Amino acid sequence: MSRFALLLGATTLVAAAAFVAGATAQTAKGVPDFSSNGTAWKGPNGVNFIPVTGSPPPITNDPEHPHISNGEANRRRLQPTYRISDLTHPNLKPWAKEVMKKDNDEVLKGKIAYTPGSFCRPAGVTAFALDGGPYFFVQTPTKVLIIQQGEQIARQVYLNVPHSASVKPSWFGESIGHYEGDTLVVDTIGLNTKTFIDHFRTPHTEKLHVVERWRMIEGGKKLEVEFTIEDQDTFNLPWKAMVRYDRAQDTLPENICIEGNLVLFDWDLPEAKTPNF
Repeated sequence: MSRFALLLGATTLVAAAAFVAGATAQTAKGVPDFSSNGTAWKGPNGVNFIPVTGSPPPITNDPEHPHISNGEANRRRLQPTYRISDLTHPNLKPWAKEVMKKDNDEVLKGKIAYTPGSFCRPAGVTAFALDGGPYFFVQTPTKVLIIQQGEQIARQVYLNVPHSASVKPSWFGESIGHYEGDTLVVDTIGLNTKTFIDHFRTPHTEKLHVVERWRMIEGGKKLEVEFTIEDQDTFNLPWKAMVRYDRAQDTLPENICIEGNLVLFDWDLPEAKTPNF
């Protein structure tokens, strides 16, 4: 049994307990409700960042190597392609460009481009928000869980507490949140270097600091997330970007990623030899 399959049971128990707590202790008056009435938030598969006016733009695709998604390929009867990052981007430090060039070259020579969802690995922050969902929220007075359906891994956002004095780097880091009116503000530090910023496989260092602002727009029909991304060793300047999702009615099904992933490519899938609980 896989490590992530084993974790699924623990995550499900945590989520169930949180739902019970949320049913008996509703969120405070004025706090946005992202979760009730079977709400799920969905975007297109493989979401890209939306630029924010006045900020350095997010990384984009190399125009000489257009990205053709599986859906677009089916519609247009074309061969799908992987994302190839544009290395002329002025906000990237030289070391990051070197890493990304090596990756680009390998993919152009036929290597399978890495995405965390394809290999049942946590996406980290910020790529967690770029899979398109569906995403489900569990809101309690002390914690918010943001659950991505595909791998059923929950981000834990601890409310109204300070960051730890010493944070050990991890896949999702330490996320501390609070509400500002209709917005959930999440401050994350302590991210390890096993994840990427986006689908263009942009690396980062352990200095990565991300602030997210989650709020409903268009009368609650859409969920908008604004990111402020800072990593002085990877980017020349801090930058902002957004993503948006549509509200949908859905329930969270059981979905064990690794047992259903029969196409292993060449990245190897993690496997626990013994239970860890």
